[in-house]
Amino acid sequence: MRKFIKTPKIVIAYIHDIFAVLLSWIMAYILRFNFNVPEYYFTQLWQVFPYLIIPQSIFFIYIGLYKGLWRFASLADLKRIIFGALFSFFLLLIISQFFFIPKSIILLFPILLVLTLGTNRFLYRFYKEGNFLKNKLATPILIIGAGKLGKSLAQDLSLNREFNIVGFLDNDVSLHGREINDIKILGGIDLLQGIVKKLKIKQIIITLPLADNENRKRALILASELNLKVLVAPSVEELVSGQLTFSRLRSVDVIDILGRDIVNLSSTKLIEEISNKTILITGAGGSIGSALCHQIIAFKPKVIICFDLSEIVLYQLKESLQKEAIKTKFIFLLGDIKNSFHVEKILKKYKPSIVYHAAAYKHVPLLENDNVSEVFSNNVLGTFRIALACKNNNVDKFILISTDKAVNPTNVMGATKRLAEMVCEGLQANHGTNFVIVRFGNVLDSSGSVLPKFRSQIIDGGPITVTHPDVTRFFMAIPEAAQLVIQSSIMGSGGEIFVLDMGNPVRIIDLAKSMIKLSGLTEEDIKIKFVGLRPGEKLYEEILVQGENILPTRHEKIFIAKTKKVSSAWVSSLIKWVNDIPSMNESIVKKELKQWVVEYKKQ
Repeated sequence: MRKFIKTPKIVIAYIHDIFAVLLSWIMAYILRFNFNVPEYYFTQLWQVFPYLIIPQSIFFIYIGLYKGLWRFASLADLKRIIFGALFSFFLLLIISQFFFIPKSIILLFPILLVLTLGTNRFLYRFYKEGNFLKNKLATPILIIGAGKLGKSLAQDLSLNREFNIVGFLDNDVSLHGREINDIKILGGIDLLQGIVKKLKIKQIIITLPLADNENRKRALILASELNLKVLVAPSVEELVSGQLTFSRLRSVDVIDILGRDIVNLSSTKLIEEISNKTILITGAGGSIGSALCHQIIAFKPKVIICFDLSEIVLYQLKESLQKEAIKTKFIFLLGDIKNSFHVEKILKKYKPSIVYHAAAYKHVPLLENDNVSEVFSNNVLGTFRIALACKNNNVDKFILISTDKAVNPTNVMGATKRLAEMVCEGLQANHGTNFVIVRFGNVLDSSGSVLPKFRSQIIDGGPITVTHPDVTRFFMAIPEAAQLVIQSSIMGSGGEIFVLDMGNPVRIIDLAKSMIKLSGLTEEDIKIKFVGLRPGEKLYEEILVQGENILPTRHEKIFIAKTKKVSSAWVSSLIKWVNDIPSMNESIVKKELKQWVVEYKKQ
């Protein structure tokens, strides 16, 4: 009650309803007696009113009539009003036992009360939405997607006089010609160009769900060609409630165009494998490592150990995880995978069941010269030491995160990742730890990828630097890559190299052009400059080593590469050679590397 009294708008609404009851009561008598109320009934009107208004006004509070805002008056409010009117009907039946109230008034008053209370509320909402007051200065907007999110957004925007929703587009033919909130569904997405020209639209909003990836991409590409300003609905993870408001929209990114279909995970099997287990993730602060941390939570592990060499990324990961309501215990450990003593200590203390090994040096040009010894030490020796420690401590599964650069490598980084794959294969035995390798291409928006670089160059006014007009790369969204890694980890029985379906390769020049367009600029504003391939770079990447065969799995996006196996003796010889690298000249290392990775071709 205190809260009720302290809220001015609720008090005003309450006073309004008291007058509405009085007006309805007077009008019931006036209509009953055809605008000529006899003196006896005029006196009765005022005698009865106190017995009516006191319980009636208390009942309004009881049924929650003042919980809803008038500007959002809805069917729920109408139901409360009707419920209140029914109360007044039964109340008058009781009062009529003491006063001779005409039966027609007992019936007429509740009807008038519903009209009075309901009409005022919905007129106020109509005024606030202001559709009839939309002026010529209001920005015309087209919404693509007439589903639940589109409807929710249209309702929110109807309250904003700065925008005028001119219609919906949706490829669902059954919706064409119908209306949502008095806004017509004009047709399919292919009509966008004609409607944009006809209605002079400069901005569209895409509310198509991520599951409708094909139509979402189609709409984004058409909008890009028409130089439209585009806003998109956030992902399901960002939009748990299912309600969409204008403030929750975000600008479109090239990731939306390159983004791929949602991954269908075997949730039941994943829960069986991961639930109540202890998981260790190396390189936990990196792009893939942090995505694994966030996504593995869904399968209810008991403990996730986040292991990383970098203090800052581990701190950032900890901060991001604290925002989530989770029961899983997180342990954040600083350390180096090459430190066998520290790694052994961690494995003995926490006894993880699954280890995801995402820690690696991966930036090709930086590692190609002057840092060769360190990349071998981290990517090969580090992998060997933590993999061997897992084997010695009976870890159930060890998952190595590999890369398509390990296939027919032309750079040291790719060659070291291929060696890391072979180390895991060589350590695989008929019993003990199962070593599983997952190989995929570039992840969108990861640290060091072209997307952050191009964004920065656009902000600086250009130019965007592209190595070569014909260079292509495979791209995958970070969440998708993490999901497929998790899926692969439960499918592997030991020694497999899983290759993820990367779709079609993307030309980097096309990526640069799309980012310029999506920034609302032209190639006249932001120049594109070709700077030549960097040390160790290839024009295109591959997913299979020469001589490898690819086999399907039960998951449509995951395949198995059949490779030549190596022995544990081979691994021992390799590690001996790697230990000698710090005392060797880099040119000698690259020359001898061919003996260990026969597909390696120094560029």
